[in-house]
Amino acid sequence: MKRGVFKLTSAKKIAASLKRSAEHSSRRKSGAYRSALSMLTFYINRAGKTLPKTQRTRLERAKVELKHQFGRE
Repeated sequence: MKRGVFKLTSAKKIAASLKRSAEHSSRRKSGAYRSALSMLTFYINRAGKTLPKTQRTRLERAKVELKHQFGRE
């Protein structure tokens, strides 16, 4: 995964980057969608209360965007 992915300004860009990383990873045990979503969730949970509200909402939007990019409604 590239550095600074979670600092990107667009939820679409964050989701696209996570999707790309998950699809190219050889270390994942489950599907690419599940892997990408867990990376995102892990980051959000790890940051906890120190995560600014604006960034948290952007990352929550990235979850929805990730679902769209993987074609899961």
